[in-house]
Amino acid sequence: MTDEQFIPGSTSELMNAIEREWKSLMEVVEKLQKADTLTTPDEGGWSPKDNLAHLTEWMNILMGYHMDKRPAHEVMRVEPEVVRGWDMETINPVLFERNRNRSTADVLNELRRVYAELTKKLDAMPFEELMMPRRADDPEKRPLLLWVLGDSAEHFAEHRATIEKML
Repeated sequence: MTDEQFIPGSTSELMNAIEREWKSLMEVVEKLQKADTLTTPDEGGWSPKDNLAHLTEWMNILMGYHMDKRPAHEVMRVEPEVVRGWDMETINPVLFERNRNRSTADVLNELRRVYAELTKKLDAMPFEELMMPRRADDPEKRPLLLWVLGDSAEHFAEHRATIEKML
């Protein structure tokens, strides 16, 4: 989340931003499918398929932890120590290993299913709820909306840029 990020003023603006980034991501995925490079790893060892599985994991975390307020380790299906401190250098490799041997078709089907679930959930949520602090104990009183953007539109754009390099 950056200081100069786009902050939507309504559910409609939010959903348009998410849909725009989703469509851009799916266009890149389609090109990579045609080139048969969805499983080709980059210099960091992640293939486009791995990036897509990562996005699915974080949309699930958004819904389960941030929106539904379930314990993070339960949402991620990991031991509590994995999420202690929210260290991405600990969490992301665990999520990567869990998904690395899945088929491309399985990853893409789940990605689309979870995206549909997220958009349905967001469409049903009053915008005022998204503007409320994510956690009561957050001293900055940051709205849930920031995490919604961070784990959807902004995350899609970030990983689209990463996997576009495979074209």
